[in-house]
Amino acid sequence: MASSARAGRADRDGPHSSLSFEPLTPTAFLDRAAAVHADRLAVVDGALRLTYHQFHDRCLRLAGALADLGVRPGDRVAVLAPNTHLMLEAHFGVLYGGAVLVTLNTRLSADELRYILDHAGCRVLLHDPDLAGFAATIVRALPGVRLVDGGADYERLLAAAPPRRVPVTDERALMALNYTSGTTGRPKGVMYHHRGAYLQSLAMVAHFGLRADTVHLWTLPMFHCNGWCFTWAVTAAGGTHVCLPRVVPDRVWELIRDERVTMLCAAPTVLVSLAEADAAGAVGGRQVTVAVGGAPPSPSLLRRCATLGFDVTHLYGLTETFGPAAICDWRPEWDDRPAAEQAALRARQGVANVVSCELRVLDADGHDVPADGETVGEVAIRGNNVMLGYYRDEAATREAGPDGWFRTGDLGVRHPDGYLQLRDRAKDVIISGGENISSIEVEAVLCSHPAVLEAAVVAVPDERWGERPVAFVTLRPGAPADPDALRAHVRAHLAAFKVPDRIEFGDLPKTASGKVRKVELRATAR
Repeated sequence: MASSARAGRADRDGPHSSLSFEPLTPTAFLDRAAAVHADRLAVVDGALRLTYHQFHDRCLRLAGALADLGVRPGDRVAVLAPNTHLMLEAHFGVLYGGAVLVTLNTRLSADELRYILDHAGCRVLLHDPDLAGFAATIVRALPGVRLVDGGADYERLLAAAPPRRVPVTDERALMALNYTSGTTGRPKGVMYHHRGAYLQSLAMVAHFGLRADTVHLWTLPMFHCNGWCFTWAVTAAGGTHVCLPRVVPDRVWELIRDERVTMLCAAPTVLVSLAEADAAGAVGGRQVTVAVGGAPPSPSLLRRCATLGFDVTHLYGLTETFGPAAICDWRPEWDDRPAAEQAALRARQGVANVVSCELRVLDADGHDVPADGETVGEVAIRGNNVMLGYYRDEAATREAGPDGWFRTGDLGVRHPDGYLQLRDRAKDVIISGGENISSIEVEAVLCSHPAVLEAAVVAVPDERWGERPVAFVTLRPGAPADPDALRAHVRAHLAAFKVPDRIEFGDLPKTASGKVRKVELRATAR
């Protein structure tokens, strides 16, 4: 009996006790790429071209340079740069040094960025050479922040620094801070962990079939959710990063053709600009994979993209979920559906990605709504790709996940096939005379008019009805349309009470990630 008990313990504990498991961290992807793809092209940034061996060495030396500047594990290092090699290298070098990465939105004001640097407690600010004056203005009242110019100074620091690597001992440790866009109130610091970034990256590899011959064009800001983790995902596949500091549609099309780009990510507003560009055209019989998130793309936009060789997949997620939490996976049995129906299916938000837990749609009591495609509830998410919480804001963290499920603030329905479809942000639903009006639904109908390029619908107070919808519309160049014609178009497709009372024309204000700033539109409409 004693012998049997010892054998049982050995089976359970003995053979396994000597094995060790490395904590998950996304820097492991660059280590592998440097070993497996050392001579392959890793980074294209204008005239600069780096192999994976060179890219790896520079990132390790960045960790060494930060240590020489006094950065210790756990310190916060901020980066103010567009999509350049500096921003990409920081995604690995800062982590190799054991520090916490804070990527900054280049479109924010100096006051907004000063608040973020102070709130995060940043020690160093790496900045693009073209933003030197702006960076100096930001830190003027923050004497504890050290500036590092990303040009010649940066190169001298790398050349003089020894390679450095601080081991990751806890995969759930704070790895990065991503500040929400702050369209209402002060931005909140969303805390990312190594495990989430690693697994989210693998999810992107899996869903988009990334390989060593992937050529990824950076049309999505890397500072936005760390580029939806494609900064690490493309590296995991051994693909090529093509940096693009500024999205100029004709330049995008030039790079697509010259660099033989196979994939890009974008908000629908960016996709609209590409579809309407003078240089737009089919890409030589091949397809470019396009991941779209930030807002539901209209069916009319999806139909246009199909003619250009863009294979569009709609994603849904938030800063709090490391970017895409849901993927509108395409089913082969839908290939024979009519084009209009296919476009409508593609515009849905989809199903949980491979590292997300099940997406739920909950009623006010926290119960799942029926999967009938009609009953609206709040989208809730739990899984490996959910934040640790909000930095230095325990109350907001508790409110966001009262029962362990992160409440997104988005309202949606669950279709019988399990696919999620958003109806609106909770704050964007228009309640008129007791009836709910989905701004997304009205926007989609407006965008189906041939003269409309983009549209946004917001609520304005109304003495009789409580709220009424007002639309802001950007017309296609040379395509005139008057408000009455557009209102008639909406009335032909939707109930009369959903027709906007007013339609105003002009460009739509947007965040750096391409989302329409509806707060500004509401203020304008009042």
